[in-house]
Amino acid sequence: MTEIVDRLPDGAARPLRAVLQFMRIFVALGGLLMAVTFFAVVIVRYGFSGNLFAYEEWLLAISFWTFFLGAALAAEKKSHVNADILGVVLKNPKLIWWRGMIVYVIEFLIGAYIVYWCYLAVASEMAAYPLWESTTALKIPAVFPRSAILVGFFMMLVFNTIYMVLHIIDGPQAPEDQNLEG
Repeated sequence: MTEIVDRLPDGAARPLRAVLQFMRIFVALGGLLMAVTFFAVVIVRYGFSGNLFAYEEWLLAISFWTFFLGAALAAEKKSHVNADILGVVLKNPKLIWWRGMIVYVIEFLIGAYIVYWCYLAVASEMAAYPLWESTTALKIPAVFPRSAILVGFFMMLVFNTIYMVLHIIDGPQAPEDQNLEG
């Protein structure tokens, strides 16, 4: 499967490639960091009867970013789970195209609605400065993980919008065997 950026003009593809590369590296390092942290917690706690101070707080914040950037990467690869039975049943290319268009529009509207509410959550948190809600021990502001939710859903919306535009550009496809006859 080709990447979504392969179908974009170079001016749009170059920054999107950089963003995707950053997201992939962050998700990989975030997963590695979680594994190493839990390994260290087990060693320190059970090997030395000690405790790693407030590791849950910073690890939770990193986990939010890892999870939501990973979800955006899944949206870019179109690998989210779906229950699309019509895609199997429909055979008419125009109906298949219209079904896809309806799905993209619904996904776009829901995505835009979620991004809007995520933006409101982050904006209200920013407006509360200096009285930010924060974690107990390390005082990590709640805006940090909430921003991860906003960025993750925003990137999902971006990828869905690109797929929708490409779907419109492609239009309904005639079956390959009909193209050979004509």
